[in-house]
Amino acid sequence: MTKTYSWYKLDEGYLPVADNSISVQVVNGKKICCALHQGQLYAFAYKCPHAGGIMADGFIDAAGNVVCPLHRYKFSMKNGYNCSGEGYYLKTYPIEQREDGAYVGMEKSGWLW
Repeated sequence: MTKTYSWYKLDEGYLPVADNSISVQVVNGKKICCALHQGQLYAFAYKCPHAGGIMADGFIDAAGNVVCPLHRYKFSMKNGYNCSGEGYYLKTYPIEQREDGAYVGMEKSGWLW
């Protein structure tokens, strides 16, 4: 089954501007993190799936993984893969750069869209 998304424009005033920085956005009533790494924008869950650490309080390592501030679990910002091996998965969101700014896709769910 193909995933379908609703697209929301990100608030440019809250986008990360420095490389390896993380900011928080509220998109469609949900807090998410946005990060900038090597000129690429990423979006992922606000809280760590392990113990609920605030991912924006963590950091981005040299390999481009976001690191949770509580227990140092590492996640790929590209696909949410838990690269430190604990078996968790961090929710990630697709981002599109458009003429009028950056948009994040949130998966449509349920039978009523």
